[in-house]
Amino acid sequence: MSRLPATIVIFAGFFLIGKLFILWGILLPNIATELAMSEIVSGALFSLFSVGMMLGAVLGGKYASRFEFMPLLASLFSINTLLLLMVSMLSSWQWFLVLAVFIGVISSTIFTIGHTLIARMYAEKRFTMMGLMDFMFSLGTFAASFFVTLLYLVEENWRLPIQVLAGVMLVLSCYAFIAARSQAKVLKGQPKAPKQTLAFGVIIKQPVFMFLALLSFGYGAVEFGNANWFVSYAQNGIGFTGEQSRNLLACFTAGMVISRLTFAFLLRFVSVHRLMLLMATMSFAGVFALKLMPSLYGIGAGNLLLGLGLGGLFPLALSAAMNIDSDNGPVLSGIAIIGNSTGVQVSSFSTGLWANFVPLSTAFWVIPVGGCLLWLATYGYSRKIKQQIQA
Repeated sequence: MSRLPATIVIFAGFFLIGKLFILWGILLPNIATELAMSEIVSGALFSLFSVGMMLGAVLGGKYASRFEFMPLLASLFSINTLLLLMVSMLSSWQWFLVLAVFIGVISSTIFTIGHTLIARMYAEKRFTMMGLMDFMFSLGTFAASFFVTLLYLVEENWRLPIQVLAGVMLVLSCYAFIAARSQAKVLKGQPKAPKQTLAFGVIIKQPVFMFLALLSFGYGAVEFGNANWFVSYAQNGIGFTGEQSRNLLACFTAGMVISRLTFAFLLRFVSVHRLMLLMATMSFAGVFALKLMPSLYGIGAGNLLLGLGLGGLFPLALSAAMNIDSDNGPVLSGIAIIGNSTGVQVSSFSTGLWANFVPLSTAFWVIPVGGCLLWLATYGYSRKIKQQIQA
């Protein structure tokens, strides 16, 4: 497989998916107002999206290897484009919940393929390329706040950012189809690699990968719990304006971008297991700053520290797992995404449910609790990785 077209599609796709993921949280106040969504319905939206992510991780982990990756990626981006256009035309929240599941399935399958392809194509520099790939995801989340602010200058309508994103995703889908056809012509007549269905059971029974799942759970609870609820928390819970809230969230996504761009460089000086624990500790400090320092600069600093800690943690943990068993890359990616999505589901829905009975500023404590779990899981996983390196 030619590395350049596949790398372009995956990196651009991760950028767009990152922007898509964060858009739900940024646009939530406007969507909830127009579609008459209560806090519990908003929490259910994020939960159902994560259910779709879990289903996509299972399907992608088991079956993605049975297909040619580039045509499959092109098809998945086309389907996501159609689903986003359908979301932008909704007038009631009920169908939004249904579409959220399907968008989650497609996006998660794209993740699984992306992680697997990059890990295989760049085995000699896996940590760096996995970090850059997730850097593109974080760059998308970072750009989302400014993307919405810019489009709101044209028209303050939550549908517009979704429609523009769908249009760009359609362009990427067309490029992926063209690249897939060109690659098929080059490979015509060559023997194809055998296709196989992978199994989760044998992999998840290994303690090191069980800790990977727990780490991913805590990671999802903190990252997307904060991404989904922070704007509402800052705007409705503390009293910042919508623009201030979006800019404060940009401090978090900026930290994610910086972390994913630089963590591989730090591996020259710090071992993998020590760097994971250091990042988890930074995340722990940052997530508690969001609750204990409710000023503009305090929350901005907390969000930046949280992003710096979280950003490189996921690609670092997943790359370490793939170094142990690269042949089961789709399954390892699936396990990480399932854990991540379950964390998103639990934290997002429980925050929305709790906010039905107490102020959102109190219900937001769910996110720091997730930070505690993330630190403990990272400590356990780092010990197992250290044992694997020394064995």
